[in-house]
Amino acid sequence: MKFVDQSRIFVKSGDGGNGCVSFRREKFVEFGGPNGGDGGRGGHVYVEAVDGLNTLVDFRYKRHYKAARGQHGMGKDRTGANGADITLQVPVGTQIFDEDMDFLIADLTQPGDRVMLAEGGSGGLGNSHFKSSTNQAPRRSTPGAEGAEMWVVLRLKLIADAGLVGLPNAGKSTFLAAVTRAKPKIADYPFTTLSPQLGVVGVDGNEFVLADIPGLIEGASEGVGLGTRFLGHIERCGVLLHLIDGTADDVVGAYETIMAELADYGADLTGKPMIIGLNKADAIPEDTLEEKRLALADASARPVMTLSGVSGAGVRDALSALWDVIKEDRRQRTRAEADGAGADDSETAGGWSPI
Repeated sequence: MKFVDQSRIFVKSGDGGNGCVSFRREKFVEFGGPNGGDGGRGGHVYVEAVDGLNTLVDFRYKRHYKAARGQHGMGKDRTGANGADITLQVPVGTQIFDEDMDFLIADLTQPGDRVMLAEGGSGGLGNSHFKSSTNQAPRRSTPGAEGAEMWVVLRLKLIADAGLVGLPNAGKSTFLAAVTRAKPKIADYPFTTLSPQLGVVGVDGNEFVLADIPGLIEGASEGVGLGTRFLGHIERCGVLLHLIDGTADDVVGAYETIMAELADYGADLTGKPMIIGLNKADAIPEDTLEEKRLALADASARPVMTLSGVSGAGVRDALSALWDVIKEDRRQRTRAEADGAGADDSETAGGWSPI
């Protein structure tokens, strides 16, 4: 399935049904009077995050979504049926922006998150609403309100526990294939990965989701190469694994290039926990490998792990280091959610409640 992480769509809620002008006409009923019913409400447009989806490809080929119109009112005080609502199902992690992407409408980060994107128009009033002692036969009704319509942009930011970053050909896809059942394309040329890949890693009886984004190059934060389209996918990661090609002549330069792009992109990507891995250790003499590791550790002021996605050397240590950070990140998020739920309960208990 083709990976699509952004799509522009048009949504329109249903118009309300018109009110009806009708009079009661029955044999032996002397005073019939107005009995026109109200129009039904137009259908709403909802967006809901569901499990089992990881792409917005469905919205690439169908861009217009319209809810049904409410039925018109009828005689005998019959109210028209409400228009059917429609629900657009999107992957977890989808953001909804206005047409110009200046305003974030909703961020659906949990399965079951649901937001009303466009409210259906209200139904019109029938003539029975306008009867009075001075106007016993009103011939007035109101039309249904028009539904809301808008263009919106859906943008998917994958939700993963850990993310792989690095220059093209750093060995990210090989690493992902070695530690998960994902089958990314692997070749000996740059930009083999053209879309993010996800895989589930098992370590010490635990599991976490690892995301591999296409290789970054200098200027990526400004849109060069695959640009910022895929940098957004690592915003939600709890920890980053920065892989550096150990066979490169300038490993320090490779590290600094990626860090500069992360800093220029913003979203506090450089503030995330990061593990640095000097990859392709199996293809480098031990003395040269140690020399590059020390130089990289000095430049980054962080510990540097040596590993090889091909031979598996050092891979388990890297996964264990990732899991230690992820475990703490999950613990903090659980605590924050519990604190937030407690605060909401306190506000409800201390506030007004209807009888």
